[in-house]
Amino acid sequence: MRITISGPPGSGKTTACSKLAEVLGLEAVVFGRIFRELAAEKHLTLSELGEIAERDPSIDNMIDGRILEMARTHEDLILESRLSAYMLSRNGIKAFKIHMDASPEVRMQRVGLREGETLEEATAKTIDRQRSEAKRYQQWYGIDITDLSVYDMVLNTDDLDPDQVLKTILEALDAWDGS
Repeated sequence: MRITISGPPGSGKTTACSKLAEVLGLEAVVFGRIFRELAAEKHLTLSELGEIAERDPSIDNMIDGRILEMARTHEDLILESRLSAYMLSRNGIKAFKIHMDASPEVRMQRVGLREGETLEEATAKTIDRQRSEAKRYQQWYGIDITDLSVYDMVLNTDDLDPDQVLKTILEALDAWDGS
């Protein structure tokens, strides 16, 4: 079974991806790590690489090409990326598509804690990152990431701990008919 997990920074998608992979015994591919590694290789911040990607589609094309390659060559895996659900849908590749979200306050607190930043720093960086991503996805792919119609499940994680998120996803997977 293919599963995609998408959502904004701090929504809990990476944690859910890890827990789900462990329980289901599936390989998990987290594409945000690729973007982070690329930024580190180039000695850039995420914001700086995002600014370059706004002018150079090859960065997103490389990452998104990997999404499709992984999905086409693996029937059983979890893809965690902002565009995986859209990419698979556009290419007729079946997957259970999950969008996770949380209120901005909760997400910014999570990001700040994860990155060791103050709430103000996390908020500024995250807002900039989201703006850049939304602009690039619309510009390069014609994708409006606020359109959630592509997803099989939309989950707000504000009041859920990681185990509750996992339980909710597993219940939805059990009920999914695969179409």
